[in-house]
Amino acid sequence: MMIALDYDKTYTLDPEFWDSFISSASKRGHEVFCATMRHETEPIEIPCAVIYTSRKAKAAYLKERGIVPDIWIDDNPAWLYTDG
Repeated sequence: MMIALDYDKTYTLDPEFWDSFISSASKRGHEVFCATMRHETEPIEIPCAVIYTSRKAKAAYLKERGIVPDIWIDDNPAWLYTDG
């Protein structure tokens, strides 16, 4: 399974929980990455790959790059389809 995890107000609300989730999912063979609307000049620290969409709608940005997550975990799903 490919899982996209939001950073601000999702991961940041309980990093210890999400670190455990990322580790467990990865051990079971799932791919977890962080999809954030931040720019690369606003770096984050998270124990998985990070895709910076530079304020572009997350789903469209990833789809243009051939990445279609099976599961999105985001506090504000509107940002999947709306530019910032």
